[in-house]
Amino acid sequence: MAVRYPIVPNNITVHLGKPDEAARNITVPFTDYIANVASNELYPTWPKNALIANIYAIISFAMNRIYNEWYRSKGYNFDITSSPAYDQKYVENRSVYENISVIVDDIFDNYVVKGNQVQPYFTTYCDGRVTTCAGLSQWGCVTLANQGKTPLQILQNYYGKDISIKYDAPVGDTTEGYPGSPVGLGSAGNPVLAIQRDLKRIRKNYPAIPDIKTTLGIYDEETVNAVKKFQEIFSLPITGTVDKGTWYKIKYVYNSVKKLGDLYSEGLNEDEVTFLYTDRLDYGDTGIEVQYVHYYLDAISFLDPDIPRLQTNSIYNNNTITMVKAFQSKYGLPVTGVFTYVDWQILKKAYNEILKSFPSEYKDYVNELYPDYFLVRGMSGADIKRFQKFLLAICKFDKSIPGVRVNGTFDELTEKSVFKLQQDYGFDVNGVVGPLLWRKVVELSKRT
Repeated sequence: MAVRYPIVPNNITVHLGKPDEAARNITVPFTDYIANVASNELYPTWPKNALIANIYAIISFAMNRIYNEWYRSKGYNFDITSSPAYDQKYVENRSVYENISVIVDDIFDNYVVKGNQVQPYFTTYCDGRVTTCAGLSQWGCVTLANQGKTPLQILQNYYGKDISIKYDAPVGDTTEGYPGSPVGLGSAGNPVLAIQRDLKRIRKNYPAIPDIKTTLGIYDEETVNAVKKFQEIFSLPITGTVDKGTWYKIKYVYNSVKKLGDLYSEGLNEDEVTFLYTDRLDYGDTGIEVQYVHYYLDAISFLDPDIPRLQTNSIYNNNTITMVKAFQSKYGLPVTGVFTYVDWQILKKAYNEILKSFPSEYKDYVNELYPDYFLVRGMSGADIKRFQKFLLAICKFDKSIPGVRVNGTFDELTEKSVFKLQQDYGFDVNGVVGPLLWRKVVELSKRT
């Protein structure tokens, strides 16, 4: 499983103005950004503990904006603005105070959390003299530091006793949540789980949205119906498919109902950021995800001499590593032998290209290959028809299968037959056709 804990970003993109103001975006190292803001907001002569508490607030505020994709969910192409009316004061190319820079370098990978919430806390603050607010008072921190309070005690004074510091968070490149291409019927994986999670929570505020009961991370008819109603409510094209516009509208509404950019946020707990599918497969890993990777690599290696066709099973073993390294080398990826989410996206694209480029003499073999998406009830098209033909061949010798109409529509009868096959051959009984069940059905169809 993959847990989406916050990552301290290597870089942050700053809009040099108010959100709708015509201004440049610049991308700067995160540590430089924090030191710049702190040098604008704070006095270097303040007690060290006051500076540390304030810098924790500056770091956490920025990370909250990035983690929740606050501005990107609104259609902007930046992480934060330079305007203190909206965010924190940033001045391009200004010099920073040395003692502040030293503190930033020491604590930049720490951030504030509240209770059992996962997201960086929305540590809003004000100067405490000219303006006051419900959050931290910058000048008030000075008073508390002079009283001998620690940085954590100062933060707890303003944000509550359940405030704590998440230390030594991972640092890396952050990517936008949208997976890069539309997500629709038959899609599977963590992006689908994220859509389903968000819509389930949004439904509490918008009960007209149909419930989604599945927990498999597969985009089924229930998900289509929920997405269509969401699109209708928020005046989006009603397609049932989540393109970039729908993705970020869902994200924006989810952020809003959860109040993730608010002092009094409902927050995210660990269960809500834990997804079914791992982002990384390595030696010794087992299970269906490993089998999926093996299926795609085997199909590609059938035609591509650069990728060795080796015997595999459900374990990520030395043969897997050899094939993965060859694949990574072929497609310009880091040659690690470890299979990541990025590798998975490229593998699926390569598989699709292989399907299109098979020589005519392999037409029968291509006909037997899985179409690169899950088949679920409600679908229609040539791939469904291909699957139904395999099912029909099985029905001729296995009379326990309910039957099939070769009509190109994944209807109730097709689903009943899938249920029976899954039950008979040890698959999860969910009515969904993935690559492993597809391969089994093709294999069974050849018994006649």
